[in-house]
Amino acid sequence: MALIGAACTLELLSSHKINSFKPMRREEVGLFIKSFEEAARAGAAVDVSAKVALLSADMSCRMVFGKKYMDKDLDERGFKAMFQEVMQLAATPNIGDYIPCLLGLDLQGLTRRTKATGKVFDDFFEKIIDEHIHNPKEEGQTKDLVDVMLVLMGSEGTGYNIERASIKAISFDMLAGSMETSSSSIDWAVAELIRHPRVMKKVQSELEKVVGMERMVEESDLESLEYLNMVVKETLRLYPAGPLLVPHESMEDCTVNGFYIPQKSRIIVNAWAIGRDPDSWTNADEFLPERFIEGDIDFRGKHFQYISFGSGRRGCPGMELGITVVRFVVAQLVHCFDWELPDGMLPSELNMTEEFGLAIPRAKHLVAIPTYRLRQ
Repeated sequence: MALIGAACTLELLSSHKINSFKPMRREEVGLFIKSFEEAARAGAAVDVSAKVALLSADMSCRMVFGKKYMDKDLDERGFKAMFQEVMQLAATPNIGDYIPCLLGLDLQGLTRRTKATGKVFDDFFEKIIDEHIHNPKEEGQTKDLVDVMLVLMGSEGTGYNIERASIKAISFDMLAGSMETSSSSIDWAVAELIRHPRVMKKVQSELEKVVGMERMVEESDLESLEYLNMVVKETLRLYPAGPLLVPHESMEDCTVNGFYIPQKSRIIVNAWAIGRDPDSWTNADEFLPERFIEGDIDFRGKHFQYISFGSGRRGCPGMELGITVVRFVVAQLVHCFDWELPDGMLPSELNMTEEFGLAIPRAKHLVAIPTYRLRQ
């Protein structure tokens, strides 16, 4: 399975592959911004969280499956609700793990719910695999993840032992990893900018200088947007996409800060707590992008006080793609629109409560009123 994961990283998450999907991202984000323009003309409040979640689902489906799917294609509850169900099931402690004799009784109904949810996704992925087999891509067309997996499955001597079950499992991982995490990070970033008008104005001023007021942001602009990059870093410090990193296992007996940890212990790293540690960060709970002006702290986990994407070989393979999407969408939203809260709500009154789970989405959707600011 590790070899298959390496193949996915090479074929879908490499810089070359990420760049190949640039036209798709530009198209989808353009449609996304148009939907806000319509609301701006009407002076209407918009559920920003819901629209960001839909954008994330559309882009993820196009990268993994080659086309968009409607919510009803998966289940009547839709993509976001189904993935939230999976996240909730994975995060809920199972009493049977602590009292093994109760495991078979399924007192919490977790096994039943997991099987039901699993069948929904299994049927969906079976349909998609069949569609790809019966309608293969022509030479020169951009291949999605399922195309790549099918090529590897049908090739001998590659060293990859790929079966249909592997394709379904990896497709699920890629969807879950890209949909929930990116949309949550965008949501938090925009909410923090609305809460901090000074920071919002500073980002918009940078965008006016680099991009101008006659056009939307292009991905090629992102490297020149230094303050925007600080905003995204600060957002991921406070709200890492995965507050608890993927579990690790200790390879040998060791002692850490006076605590004895035996070999083969399961180790869970709390990235959320590390990002808010007052021993590492001044005013740790405050949103201060300027803290990144000095120093070379980046997303790659070289500095252990900032490990939003993990570190080393076990770091998140989708980091580059995720950061690109978050920066691009946040830049468009704050460049194209000014934002205010409905019903006279003050920025300081915005609810910033987190929802419990493997990811940390907002407990309450972000609803705001956009005003178009680019020159027509």
